[in-house]
Amino acid sequence: MMKIICTTVDHLPANLAEGERAFTFFKSAKREGVGTIAKSWRGSLKRKGFAPSPQVWDFVQFCLAVCAADLACLRGASADGWTRTIELTVGLHEPLRWVPWKQHAENMLKVLTGDYWTLHFVEGGAPPPDGKPVPVDRDCVSLLSGGLDSLIGGINLLEQERRPMFVSQLAHEDSQRQRDYAAMLGGGATHQQWSHGISFSGVREPSTRGRSLAFYGFAVLAASRIAASPVQIFVPENGFICINPPLVPGRVASLSTRTTHPLFIGMLQELLSGLGVRVQLELPYKFKTKGQMLTECLNQDLLRAWAADSTSCGRFRTYNRVHCGRCVPCMIRKSAFRAWDLAADTTRYVHSSLAGSDKASGPDDPMAAALAVLSVQSQGLDRFLGATLAFALPAERQSYRAVLSQGIAELDALLKADGLL
Repeated sequence: MMKIICTTVDHLPANLAEGERAFTFFKSAKREGVGTIAKSWRGSLKRKGFAPSPQVWDFVQFCLAVCAADLACLRGASADGWTRTIELTVGLHEPLRWVPWKQHAENMLKVLTGDYWTLHFVEGGAPPPDGKPVPVDRDCVSLLSGGLDSLIGGINLLEQERRPMFVSQLAHEDSQRQRDYAAMLGGGATHQQWSHGISFSGVREPSTRGRSLAFYGFAVLAASRIAASPVQIFVPENGFICINPPLVPGRVASLSTRTTHPLFIGMLQELLSGLGVRVQLELPYKFKTKGQMLTECLNQDLLRAWAADSTSCGRFRTYNRVHCGRCVPCMIRKSAFRAWDLAADTTRYVHSSLAGSDKASGPDDPMAAALAVLSVQSQGLDRFLGATLAFALPAERQSYRAVLSQGIAELDALLKADGLL
């Protein structure tokens, strides 16, 4: 059992339980071994005119606390080297509102991170910032990562005459790119770029399953500035990555992220609605592959000018901000460009071809993709997918099946072109 507590400095217990890690919201406790979350951020939000409801603000504090726990609890220290058992105490401004949602939130986090969570909601959060709100001329929120899907999502909203407020989670290698995209899409002035700002001494857990929750916290906070009710929050992600089918059976846990999985998004929506947060999460591309998103983008000229500049790589830092060309996101990127317009892919790849890119150690993603394609061809798609679509409503199952079938076909074309199949 790994124990974490997150409160304001004033509510932090004088003595912590044995083995418990502590974090304080927005201000340093100046106590040895106590980490800090988003130092000075609350004050800066007030100065920028943010005055979210207590429901919204507590959701933000909850998301940040989960991120802190995700960073501080090492998977390697768990019994199987992966699945953690985490007990998280979260200080909130209005904890009683959350009590009926305790089990739902625990189940939702298990879907997101694959771990066992026990949550305690206590008095001890910061009150919401009470800035002087200035009206913003925006009618929805759209997540903007610096990736290809979020670029297409932004372009399409603009073409549909929407006025999105773009929200980004600061990432060293993508921060300028995020600003460039927001400005190019006419949303530079209202673009919100935030970081969880979690600092503590000690080793950080490298897997980032829970970190994505901060992105949703930031999106909900940004939505509090918009007059619509409910405010639509667009999560632009292609359907193949949303579902993220395990390419080979052994990969069910370790490599399949659940950040935009429809099951997780549905549970998150239920939590937000239950807490009285008036937002509507949208997955507009859950039935489209990345190749289809490129092909069907509503402004092809703008897309052509910017597409190759976007980032997809899961190992971008490893190769000094150059796409590796062989991880699953890179292969899906390459196969999408191939389905759309191969000449438009001027991306620099460490491995421009998958042939001869085999690794001496670690996961061999091209081999996994090749095995997945061969498995679909020999056994059929349904056998390959197994229980992957068990979550889907009967009315939607065929659409999910179609997007996975098309995604496998796009990978097949890439693997054949590179001589792996």
